[in-house]
Amino acid sequence: MATIRIPTPLRAYTDGASDIDVTGETVGEALSNLVDRHPDLRAHLFQDDELRSFVNIFIGDEDIRFMQGLDTEIDAEDSLRIIPSIAGGRR
Repeated sequence: MATIRIPTPLRAYTDGASDIDVTGETVGEALSNLVDRHPDLRAHLFQDDELRSFVNIFIGDEDIRFMQGLDTEIDAEDSLRIIPSIAGGRR
């Protein structure tokens, strides 16, 4: 079963869990399994059926946007990470 690491700001929507085992053969299926089990996450990860532009998903060191996106195949031993983009700063 693949695992998704949840960033600290989103753990409020996973009952505090930092790592969640998910099922699925692709990143999209794994994320779907995640939000089916933790529905409050959906609004933070997706807009309609598309991954929000500020949400980055990595498998190891690889950003899925440079792979096959949500259609990227995963193995049971894969560890996925949700990395929210950080914006802002000071001029």
